[in-house]
Amino acid sequence: MSRHLGPPPSGAPPVPEPVFAERARTLVEVGRTGTLSTLSRRHPGYPFGSVMPYALDARGRPLFLISSLAMHTQNLQVDRRASLLVSQAVEPGGDPLAAGRVTLVGEAAPLPAADRTAARAAYLAWHPNAQYWVDFEDFAFYRLELLDVYFVGGFAAMDWVGAEAYLAARPDPLADAAAGILAHMNRDHADALLTFARVLGQVEADEASMVGVDRLGFKLRVRSGDRLQSVRIAFPREVTSADASRAVLIEMLRDCRQRTAT
Repeated sequence: MSRHLGPPPSGAPPVPEPVFAERARTLVEVGRTGTLSTLSRRHPGYPFGSVMPYALDARGRPLFLISSLAMHTQNLQVDRRASLLVSQAVEPGGDPLAAGRVTLVGEAAPLPAADRTAARAAYLAWHPNAQYWVDFEDFAFYRLELLDVYFVGGFAAMDWVGAEAYLAARPDPLADAAAGILAHMNRDHADALLTFARVLGQVEADEASMVGVDRLGFKLRVRSGDRLQSVRIAFPREVTSADASRAVLIEMLRDCRQRTAT
């Protein structure tokens, strides 16, 4: 039976990676849809979950476009306390508990009139189909004013981030390009990923796939026999674009091959 393991034991210092606040901010930036939990009006004290598309304002606070007919809106009209859960997408066959997720806790209230124009533009940029109902009289914009933020980055990586740290963080510069980088590397460069795992990750590996990438490095899921483990590998310098990531990965592969040739 396969077992999930943490990073292999090593005397080397931890591989640098973005702090939890930045990782949480990035996940919310790319999520676009989450689960909104409100307090039930029908069953006081019980949570009520709803699928909720959202956008973000300039500070990173979630914006909702919701109808007065919706149960979650009726719940918020009685009690504004709510939370939004955003989870990292999981590939088929992947383990959802190994994926990142973030819970934003706060109070959801109707937007002031002065903020509605900017909210409308931000929301339609992310959800263009909403143009068909955005101006209906029963729809209104709400914003989640943050009290606290909790981040889970996978197994044994979790903590309260805090609203101020989350709002001060910026999304990773590779956030929009990450999915394409992962798809390209896993589809076309399986041999390179295996080399990275063996040479830079220093693990015995039969297969390796890239499951995460950010400005400071990337994460591999490595199979060794019947064992699965996660290995993080640092970039030699900060990477801020897809083109830069391609150049750095080529450089890293060339260096690995030189190491193994000597």
